[in-house]
Amino acid sequence: MKYERLRNLREDNDLLQRHVAKILNIAERTYSHYETGKRNISIESLLTLAKFYNTSIDYLVGLTDEKSPYPRAKSHK
Repeated sequence: MKYERLRNLREDNDLLQRHVAKILNIAERTYSHYETGKRNISIESLLTLAKFYNTSIDYLVGLTDEKSPYPRAKSHK
């Protein structure tokens, strides 16, 4: 996992850790541990962050250097 990407995206968007923690509905300390790699991030949190930052989970975890998101699946009604 490329933990520094979480911090870089947050800082590029002029957000504080507490702002991102609120988006994820977690404690600020928990989010801080995500950024430093002291705690594993849940798939739900990765999904939320990928949507929020308009990128892909693959980018967040370091599987690609392409920041652009994949086309999103159309929702089924």
